[in-house]
Amino acid sequence: MPPIKNHAPSWVLPIGHTWIAAHIPHQGSMCLLDRVEFWDATRIICRAQSHLSPDNPLRHEGSLGITNGIEYAAQAMAVHGALLAATDVTPAAGFITSVRSVRWNRLRLDDIDGELEVSAERLSGNELNILYEFSLLCANIVLLSGRASVILDAAGNRNLFSTGDKSS
Repeated sequence: MPPIKNHAPSWVLPIGHTWIAAHIPHQGSMCLLDRVEFWDATRIICRAQSHLSPDNPLRHEGSLGITNGIEYAAQAMAVHGALLAATDVTPAAGFITSVRSVRWNRLRLDDIDGELEVSAERLSGNELNILYEFSLLCANIVLLSGRASVILDAAGNRNLFSTGDKSS
């Protein structure tokens, strides 16, 4: 794992929504996380209450299904990457390529009255891809958990997806 540069000192925690929105691609109501409560080289813990908003952009026909929790986890992963990046370097864009071992213990997120705890732990990775384990909890009850593979800078690494046909 690369060395950590510009690790924010503990006295800046929690890191708020404004910082998060400035460092991940998700903007406006699509920036789902409220704050970062903890982070280190391998883990991040965020909090969110956007699942309670009737204007949550992930709602479908008035409800917010549990699988949308994967987006909350993906944003925590993106924030983790931004925190690990050097301040003078734009973090590589990341895209989830797969989710595995997903377990959900509810059908919906919008009927939970408490604040969500969104955590992600980096299990392995390099400059091209990362494997995270994630979970969403409310009042210490696991709502959703699983693993996600993330590819970094897919546009910059197009040759990884080449079929060998040079005509396109």
